[in-house]
This record gives sequence, C-alpha cells and structure tokens, in this order.
Amino acid sequence: MTYGTIGVIVVIVVLFFIFLYYVPVILWFSALVSGVRISLLQLILMRIRKVPPTAIVRAMIEAHKAGLRGVKRDELEAHYLAGGNIEKVVHALVSASKANIDLTFQMATAIDLAGRDVFQAVQMSVNPKVIDTPPVTAVAKNGIQLIAKARVTVRANIKQLVGGAGEETVLARVGEGIVSSIGSAETHEMVLEKPDSISKVVLEKGLDAGTAFEILSIDIADIDIGKNIGAELQMDQAEADKNIAQAKAEERRAMAVALEQEMKAKAQEARAKVIEAEAEIPLAIADAFRSGNLGVMDYQKYRNIEADTSMRDSLSKSTQPQTVKKEKEEKK
Repeated sequence: MTYGTIGVIVVIVVLFFIFLYYVPVILWFSALVSGVRISLLQLILMRIRKVPPTAIVRAMIEAHKAGLRGVKRDELEAHYLAGGNIEKVVHALVSASKANIDLTFQMATAIDLAGRDVFQAVQMSVNPKVIDTPPVTAVAKNGIQLIAKARVTVRANIKQLVGGAGEETVLARVGEGIVSSIGSAETHEMVLEKPDSISKVVLEKGLDAGTAFEILSIDIADIDIGKNIGAELQMDQAEADKNIAQAKAEERRAMAVALEQEMKAKAQEARAKVIEAEAEIPLAIADAFRSGNLGVMDYQKYRNIEADTSMRDSLSKSTQPQTVKKEKEEKK
C-alpha cells in the first residue's frame, strides 16, 4: 500500500467523523425510535448555533417519556442560549408532574435563570426541609435571660421562588418572633412550662410572607436559662447612684474646706487689723500728751482700767470650767 493510498484513507476517515459530528445520524435515529420527532436538518443547525444536540434530544426524550407535552425544542434551545440548565429544568418538570405540583415550563425556566436550583426546590416542596436556628437570646419581664433553639420545618413555595426571600430571612424572622414571645412573658417559668406557646405565637405572625418558603411548623428544641439581666442592671444602677452620691459628697466637702479656708483668711486679716490698731494706741497717747489733751492722772486712770479689765478676763477664764461643771451636776 502506497503512501498516497494511506493518505486518502486518512482523509476519508476524518471526513467521516466530521460528517457524523455535524450530521448526528445516530442521535437522530435514537430520537426517532423514542417517539420524538426532530429533523436531521435541525440537529445540524444546532451544531452551527453552538447548541449541543445531545442535551436537547435527551431532554426531549425524557419529557416525552414522562408525558410532558409543553416542552418544545425551540424553548429548550432558547433557555440553553440564555445560560440555563435544561437538564435540571426537565428533571424538575418531571418531578413536579409526578407529585401533582403545578409547575409550568416558563415558571421552571424563570426559577432556573434566577439562580435557584429548580430541581432542588421541587424536591423540597415534596420533602420539607428542617432548618435549625442559631441560639436566640431573649429576656423575660422578670429579668431572667433565656437561650432558645428552634427547628423550623419549611416547604418550598414554587410561586415565590422568583423574587422571594431565602432561608436567612426566615431564620431572622423566627428569631425575632421568639424574642418578642419571650419578652412578653411575665416570668421565665411560664416560658419553661409551656414552650409550645412560643411556637403558636410565632406561627400566628405569618413570618413566611414574601419568602420562597412556607413554614409548616416551628418546634422549640431547647431552652437554657442564662444570666439574671434584671439583677445585673439594678446592680449597675446602684453602683452608678453610689458614684454620683460620692461625687456630690466630695463636691460638698471641697466647698466646705474652701469656705473654712476663706473664713480663716478673713479672721487672720481681722487679727492683723486689730494688731495694727493696737500698735497705734501708744502713738495716739504720746500725741495726746504733747498736745495737752491727756494728763498724767488721765493716763493713770487709763492704766488702772486696763489692769482691771485684764484681771476680770483672767478671773472669768479660771471660773468658767467650774461653772460649766456645776451646771452639768445640776442637770444631772
């Protein structure tokens, strides 16, 4: 066999595989025997439009075998070109059909393009999901702190999947409802005795409005007793009041000390004036002698009066303790 013959055979094989790639005869025959009518020309055009014919044909075969009549080739191609997952969409439609869930092709594609897993949403609608809330801390009216954990059973709401809030919103609303329910209780013993009252109050508030889920039940899994918040607040308030009272007392003491210092300064000033005035007396007497206004006898009388006054002061000071002692004895 010459090199030319080998080259021709290689070219024929390559052309044959290229032909099978652009003209998927086997795929067309598989669709034909499965009851799906699709022309060979459409499969070739899919290759040109960069749409995988295998995915389209498999989706059409699955929908046909499941009895879905609303799935069309053009819609599948459009959804693929829009960036959707046609396999999950068809799986979701089949599951919804078997579970008697009203899910149209347009709704399924909208959910898929919105970024949600439409097949998982249908499964969650059939088999509800249990979500555990993080520990929720709340305080009853008597000041006792309670830490509650809840289990929320939710089911996907197909009609609200597009534009509906997710699990985080549901958990936040449930936590808010638990806090409100515990906070309205008079004592923490009432909550511990009837934890189901929390579930009833929370469920009555319609927390699933505007979300992609339907809350089926809220079960309180655990309740623990935390701190005595009321007592701690009272202690903090008492400590604050004590500090304020101490500050006011210190302010009054400082004012009293300042007033005392001021009075001492005034007393010292008065004593200084008295001493200064007493120092001027001899000068006044000498001036009176020189001017003739004061004689020797007048001066002698002044000295006698001064001595007599000094003696009386001494006597009064010596007899004062005895008088006080006598008065005390008389009172007794």
